[in-house]
This record gives sequence, C-alpha cells and structure tokens, in this order.
Amino acid sequence: MNKIPNRQAVCETLMARAMTDKDIFVLCSDSRGSASLAPFAEKFPEQFIEVGIAEQNLVSIAAGLAACGKKAFAASPACFLSTRSYEQAKVDCAYSNTNVKLIGISGGVSYGALGMSHHSAQDIAAMSALPNMRVYLPSDRHQTKRLIEALLEDEKPAYIRVGRNPVEDIYSDSDCQFEMDSAVWLRGRGQPVKAAIIACGEMVRPALEAAVLLGKDGITASVLDMYCVKPLDREAVIEAARAADIVVTVEEHSPYGGLGSMVAQVVSEHCPRRVKCLALPDAPVITGTSPEVFAHYGLTGDGIAATLKELL
Repeated sequence: MNKIPNRQAVCETLMARAMTDKDIFVLCSDSRGSASLAPFAEKFPEQFIEVGIAEQNLVSIAAGLAACGKKAFAASPACFLSTRSYEQAKVDCAYSNTNVKLIGISGGVSYGALGMSHHSAQDIAAMSALPNMRVYLPSDRHQTKRLIEALLEDEKPAYIRVGRNPVEDIYSDSDCQFEMDSAVWLRGRGQPVKAAIIACGEMVRPALEAAVLLGKDGITASVLDMYCVKPLDREAVIEAARAADIVVTVEEHSPYGGLGSMVAQVVSEHCPRRVKCLALPDAPVITGTSPEVFAHYGLTGDGIAATLKELL
C-alpha cells in the first residue's frame, strides 16, 4: 500500500524543480506541516513564505509575487482556502489572471472527525464558478507529480485539491498516462458498456474497484479519471456516455455544482442518458475517518457497485 499522500508528492515535485528554478515560491498559512511542505521550507527558506493564519493575505501575497514574475504556490486547508480567501481568489487570481496555483490540502472530508467547519464539500463548485480559474483533483501521487510539473510550465491560475491521507496507487512512475486537461481512460474505452463511471480525486480508486466487481457479475463498466474538473474534458464525457446505458459520477463533494452537475449538463445537451450523481449529502456529514465516512455514504467500491446494480 502506498504511504505517500498526494500533498507530499506536491512538495517533492516542487523541491526537485526549485533546485534550478529560483522563481518558484511556496506560501503557507501556518500549515507547512499539514501540507507536507516543511522540507521545502527547510531546504529553500528564501523561496518560502509563512503568513500565519491569514488565508486572505496568503492569496494576495501570492498574487503580488506572480505579478512580479514569480511562480507562486499557495497552500492552505481546502476548507479555508476556498471560503475565507474566496474574494482574493476571485479578484487577485482569477480576474487578474495571475500565475497563482492554489493548493487546497486535506480536501473533502479529510478532517473527518473535525466536522463541517473543516470539510470542503463546496470547493469544486466555488472555484469552478470563477472565470479563468482551473480546477484539478489528481487521483494518486504519480498523477499529482505530472500535474504539478505541467502547472509549472504555464502562467495561468489554478486550484488543486489534494487529500490528507495516502491513496492507493492507480498509476506507476513509469506508466502514468497524462495529458493536460484530458481525462484518463482506465477501463472500457471503445466498448459498449452498461455503465460509464466518471470520477475525480480520491473517488477514482473506488470507482475502478466498483467496475471490477461489476465485471465479475457480468455487468460491463467503463471508468474515466476526470482529474481535470475544469476545464472538463467534454469530448471524453460524450464518448463515454454514448457507449453506455447509464452514466454515474462519483465525487467527494456536495451534490450541487460539482463534477456530477457538469457531466449532467454535457450529457443532456449532446447524448441524453440517465445520469446518477454519487456524492456527499446536502447535510453535515457524519463524524469519522475518511474511510468511515465514505463507507457510510456508499462511496466505496462495494457501495458504488451496489448502487449501480440497483439502477440497472
């Protein structure tokens, strides 16, 4: 089992590039430990800025650095970054189109036991609503590395959400399909299937597990890793939907305004199919660890497979 969380992959990738690229700056809001960025601060103190618990300042300072030609990566818990500093993300980053990468750490229900104040079940919807702001949820450490490497090569704002805990590898270092803003087909491309499962972030692994379980019962399912929630890979969504009887989306987010809503818009316009959105409820979630929360709401391989069997 992989023991490296995606947040650590972010740090390792930035450290590797910061050795030769002195324009890279990392900023934290008293979160270097929880963001796994302490090694970066120790090795590159002149390229690291600690603003304290001041998320609004975090984003505005990052935007100021970007305006001076720096590559700013601002990390803070997703629950605070996407709410407390929303106006700064909107005006200083998105409206000004500055080269700021906002890293939302411990996204979704990573802080499970701390409750709704520390959950970020609205961040996909909020950040996606900002013009110029891209939204990414990498599914494992290898994809996270490829994504950060790609983001270092452009000068546009982006929001990247990563979880707190390690997730089981989907890819390998030598075999990680990655093309910027293109979904990854993990199963069933080019085949007629009963269901097309489209997932993002930590929900990709259970979506893949569900497809395997369904296959054992003779139910075919394709799986799309939609790490690029915005811009959504519309062509991949349409291709998947046209080959399936039903489309199912899976996300660690509110049922409103996230991946499911975006996929439903595309499918209804281009290839009408029934779309079922599996997500967290429109209510404060139960208290527990991430695995316990996922199991309670059916966001596991078994749970997704069971839901699909009922639908079919």
